[in-house]
Parts: sequence; structure tokens; C-alpha cells
Amino acid sequence: MSAIDLKAAARASIRPRRSFGYELARVAFVGFHKLSGWSVESAMPPDLKTVIIAAPHSTNWDLLRMLGIAFYYRAPVRWMGKKSLGEGPFGWLMRWWGLLPVDRDSSTSLVTQVVEAFDAAEEMIVVIAPEGTRSKVKRWKTGFYNIAVGAQVPISMGFIDYKRKMGGVGGPVMPTGNFVADMEKILAFYDRHLQVFDAPSLEMPEDD
Repeated sequence: MSAIDLKAAARASIRPRRSFGYELARVAFVGFHKLSGWSVESAMPPDLKTVIIAAPHSTNWDLLRMLGIAFYYRAPVRWMGKKSLGEGPFGWLMRWWGLLPVDRDSSTSLVTQVVEAFDAAEEMIVVIAPEGTRSKVKRWKTGFYNIAVGAQVPISMGFIDYKRKMGGVGGPVMPTGNFVADMEKILAFYDRHLQVFDAPSLEMPEDD
């Protein structure tokens, strides 16, 4: 598919308008995204519930770029953060920005907490950076995969290409429980959409 076709697919997958405040924020984020020379390609998967991989994660700018892409599609993304971020005088702002509060001190695992949140929601899109750090890693953390399997939701592939100043979301891949086979499909997508991509190991590590 050509770049023109990819951009047309991205425009066609923009979701219906949301609240007035949301649309104002969308103008700001998408405007920043476009004014800095970035474009959005690929259609947003239609699923109302999905885990989105955010890769590669190499700079603090990744959050702004991914929010710009999410606002472009009008997709209300969520991101995991410690429970205390959603409390206090600015807790409302963090929640409005998509915070999904998790209790790291709880005896319930983070994977179980997010799976339960998926079960309780009618629409939820959670963005997870599988590297778990901005440094280069040889192996991705598997939390995103375990959450998708537990919640029985598809995995979509978010990508940010700083060399070409473009990003988007592709897929989805419905996890089968066969980690290696599913990861081969996911990594094949990134090989096609990123000019520079250091593929992680396909070895299934212990839960994290």
C-alpha cells in the first residue's frame, strides 16, 4: 500500500466527535503534531477494546507523539501509572489525560488489575511501551501480551518513526496464547513500518 493510500486509510478511520473540551485538546495536540512536520499513517483498528504497543520507546517525546496520534484518531487512550498520580489537587488532570491508576503495593498483580479494568469497561484502549525503559533492550517485557490474553482483547501496533516524522497504529493481532507465533506477526509489522528497528528476542521470559 502506498503512502497516499495509508494516509487516506488513516483519515477514514477517524472516530466520531467527542466532548467540546476533548475537541479543544485535539486541536492543540494534532496542531502541534502537524506543525512540527509529522504525519499520521495507517488506519486505526476498529476495536473498542485493545492493547496498543508503543514502539520504539526511546525519548520523553514519545508520549506527546503518541497522544498526538491518539487525538488524531479521536481514540481515548489510557496509560498505566501509580495510583497516587490520580489523587491530590491535580489527580483529575492526570485521569483526564488517560491515567489508568494501578496499585503497585497491592497483592493483586498489575496484569490482573488491568484485565479487571478491561472487563468493567465498554471501551478501553491501553497504551504500553513493551521495552519498559527508554534504553535499548534485547527483550520486551511481556505485560502487554499477558494483559491482552487475560482480557481476550486484540493487540494493536503503535509506531513512531522519527527519521520520517510519521506514526500510526496498525493491526490488530488477536493473541492465541502462542507467544512466539504471535510475536512473529507483531515484529513483521514493525519491520515493514519502521526504517530502523532492532527486533527483540522471541524467547518468552518469565511474567513481568
